[in-house]
Amino acid sequence: MEFLDQWFWFVVLLPLAALAGWVIGRRGGERHSDSQVSKLSTTYFRGLNYLLNEQPDKAIELFLHIAELDKDTFETQVALGHLFRRRGEVDRAIRLHQALAQRSDLTDAQKVQALSALGEDYMRSGLLDRAETVFSDLAQLDQRAPQALRHLIGIYQAERDWEKAIENAQRFEAATGESMGKLVAQFECELADRQRSAGDIDAARAAIKRAYAADSTSVRAGISEGRIEAETGNHTGAVRAFERAARHDPDYLPVILPALLDSYAKLGERTGARAFLAEMSEHYRGISPVLALTRMIEAEEGVSAARRYLGQQLKDRPSVRGEAALIDLTIAEHPELEQADARATLHDLKHITDQLLVRNPSYRCTRCGFGARSHHWQCPSCKEWGTVKPLLNYAVV
Repeated sequence: MEFLDQWFWFVVLLPLAALAGWVIGRRGGERHSDSQVSKLSTTYFRGLNYLLNEQPDKAIELFLHIAELDKDTFETQVALGHLFRRRGEVDRAIRLHQALAQRSDLTDAQKVQALSALGEDYMRSGLLDRAETVFSDLAQLDQRAPQALRHLIGIYQAERDWEKAIENAQRFEAATGESMGKLVAQFECELADRQRSAGDIDAARAAIKRAYAADSTSVRAGISEGRIEAETGNHTGAVRAFERAARHDPDYLPVILPALLDSYAKLGERTGARAFLAEMSEHYRGISPVLALTRMIEAEEGVSAARRYLGQQLKDRPSVRGEAALIDLTIAEHPELEQADARATLHDLKHITDQLLVRNPSYRCTRCGFGARSHHWQCPSCKEWGTVKPLLNYAVV
């Protein structure tokens, strides 16, 4: 955070100071008296000195003074509004940018710049309806359309208006050529989940189809499709969808496995399930498929076989969750240790590993590092989609 603050002062305020100095010098020759120019120049250099000495608050006050002395400096006014917003003084930023947008002497480009800044103020303050109005108008202007459309996508995400979010994402792709397929697929899956919850299965399936059209490798579309097919009794279709999703991105196995194994069980396909788990164990370094296969071995071949298999696997992929399962199997394999110190020690070790699991997140955002105990398709912290993934050795199966 300290680095970012320093970056802001020197990358944003220093150019602002330079701009103010240039404007002062330019306008001094046009309409300021020598004493007024001297006063502004002195203030400017004092502000610059404060910046260089890392005293931003004092610098801000001086640049505010410059803006008061010369209210026609449009760029200075806009930059100060941005600064107010960054400091959390959003109401002050709104008043300043509103006043700028209402000025009659602005060029078209300046008018657009002021409105764009005002729209960002509204977003920061939570006035999404006002921000939507501003950015919808700006989206009609070619030079500001991409930026305005990006803001509109953010607004409709916050409002969970997925149809409009999809529409504006597609407009953004058409305007910039930047692919928005993965984001559109996420929005379509949000629609599918909503329709599935409402019992409109046909509409949910149609949304999943559109999600695949937008992103043919969408893991979320595969998971949503699998859940829909499982709930409607089509477990063969569910298995196909879940396995396709897992092969597209094995990192999501802990999210996929419970429903997939349930569909396999309902089909009575234990052989198919074991073959898939063995395949995934080869391609995925996490512990989830190993633990699932361990439970199947225990059910079919007994505790000793399961303990031997898991112990061997943990030599290649150490895991706290795997260790906890191995302790459980060891206790189950040796009931004669019921009164022995060894059994008490194993119980203590199990308690310790359980505490470690409770204290650690099961999922983490690959973009910002946000940790969570449950899965989110959109990171609650950085708001990116599809970046929260299960941790290899902690995620719950």
